Amino acid sequence: MGEFIGSAHQAAPVKKLKISEPLDGFPSHIFDLAESLEHLDLSGTGLSSLPDNFGQLKRLKIAFFSNCNFTVFPKQLASCPELEMVAFRSNGLREIPENALPPRLRWLILTNNEIERLPNSIGKCPHLQKCMLSGNRLRTLPDEMAGCRNLGLLRLSANQIEILPSWLFAMPELSFLSFAGNPCSTVAIQRLNTADSLSSVPWTDINAQEVLGEGASGIISKGLWKADREYQEVAIKLFKGDVTSDGTPMDEMRACIMAGSHDNLIDPLGEIQGHPDKKGLVLQLIPPSYSTLGLPPSLQSCTRDCFASETALSFDQGLTILQGIASAAAHLHARAIAHGDLYAHNILFNEEGHALLGDFGAASIYADYAMEQLEVLAFAHLLQDISGLIERDSHHPVEQVSLANLKTLHEKCTLPDPSTRPTFVEIQQALASIIQSE
Repeated sequence: MGEFIGSAHQAAPVKKLKISEPLDGFPSHIFDLAESLEHLDLSGTGLSSLPDNFGQLKRLKIAFFSNCNFTVFPKQLASCPELEMVAFRSNGLREIPENALPPRLRWLILTNNEIERLPNSIGKCPHLQKCMLSGNRLRTLPDEMAGCRNLGLLRLSANQIEILPSWLFAMPELSFLSFAGNPCSTVAIQRLNTADSLSSVPWTDINAQEVLGEGASGIISKGLWKADREYQEVAIKLFKGDVTSDGTPMDEMRACIMAGSHDNLIDPLGEIQGHPDKKGLVLQLIPPSYSTLGLPPSLQSCTRDCFASETALSFDQGLTILQGIASAAAHLHARAIAHGDLYAHNILFNEEGHALLGDFGAASIYADYAMEQLEVLAFAHLLQDISGLIERDSHHPVEQVSLANLKTLHEKCTLPDPSTRPTFVEIQQALASIIQSE
């Protein structure tokens, strides 16, 4: 049955429609909602084509067709003047014709398909901010894509890309990039040859208990690990084995192992061996005194985190969080690891402001690419968000000076030419100077 906001028997216009039962063709009654429909979700219906008059849905902003049977991206979407977000996850999609992308496209999800090339006309999408392409067959990106100057997040993991184009590292807004599981990352791993090894943990030595959380790549549970005849409380992450929007669980596990131990990272303790059908890690168990800093981006915020209305930080908490995350990022880039998802919703913090950066699902191993300066822009967004959460004391002149110094640091981290931005070591030094002045 279709589920929608509003009703034909009410005055309120229908803005959102979801149909979940199998469809043989596009339901014509949807056009009756053309004057109001903004969000259409036909995921899982088995649909494989759209009618030529689809552009009648002139107010449509969001269109989901994931887990359907499209093999060619429907060119009819280009006739929707307001369409901003399109999803075709897991369709078997092979081809995107030239000029098929909507002109106002802001968010494109094509994860887990069979796409071998992108159309050159993607460069005509100047509003594109978020582009999810993991789990395809791409070998390169069209140079015209450099025209997508607002692109902030790009997922390229689990493709067949041998060399990333140089223009990618000059994109002024690109903050979140992942490309693990491509030849260009595999070569980097072989050249670096710095992968740390973890202790092997037999599955029989683990007693899994209640589930703590579930993400795209796996399930995390609390558990006991019998090590050296003593039981230790740990977290257990079992990977699902599927391609996620960020990449593959195996690439996540490799990056987590290579990252090693750091005071502001959730440390891996061992690699699980002997599970009947899953790969997994034993991780440091985080005390319940830690809370998640942010919430994931919404459909509206796109590439920027959201925050609960009650979230507030003291000045000292904010500075300590920023210093800890800068230290973790410097540690990762010293090991040629880009986190790829440096967001507040992947950060835990406690009352003292001690921060832990987690979730390596979008991490990439690199060698010759200027990844650090891209990730510095992600840190700049975090700096801006934390500055907005700090409770101001207008009667505290030292804090006002420190806030001004944070603003200056933010400006340096957001310079449009990535090569002119500071490194994370330099960011650490700037933050240390601000903290010492408190």
